[in-house]
Amino acid sequence: QRLIEVWSMVPFLYVIMILVSIVQPTFTLFVAINVLFGWMGMTWYMRTMTYKESAREYVMAARALGASTGRILFNHILPNTMVMIVTLAPFTIAATITALTARDYLGLGLMPPTPSWGELLQQGKSNLDSPWIVASVVTSIVLVLVMVTFIGEAIRAAFDPKKFTRYV
Repeated sequence: QRLIEVWSMVPFLYVIMILVSIVQPTFTLFVAINVLFGWMGMTWYMRTMTYKESAREYVMAARALGASTGRILFNHILPNTMVMIVTLAPFTIAATITALTARDYLGLGLMPPTPSWGELLQQGKSNLDSPWIVASVVTSIVLVLVMVTFIGEAIRAAFDPKKFTRYV
């Protein structure tokens, strides 16, 4: 728990600026940085869900029947807490896409020969007489983010444990 608190206090933007000044920025590097810093927000939700699920009656019944901690964790608690990950994943992906685009626009992203939405937005800003550049990029970003969100919502609905659970 303390490790997560310490890691969440590391300034994300400064780490990116330091790494960009040391090594050649690549798409893989930026995805790795987002993965290293992106999981922390989900840990608080998962911890809360795990505590909530571990206090339920079916977990206590499994303990009373002599089930091991691993069996309870993987067969009872984890399947019911996966809904949180599936629910938050599309928003995390959308935030990552937005962050990569913003970094490219600010010049902290991929180098100019690599095509990116941020680079196209920067070109659109410098060519204000060609509004279709910015319009096409903004339309593409909005469509991708909406599709990621809708696909995530469909996956969440498909894996919803309440849909398959009956409480008597």
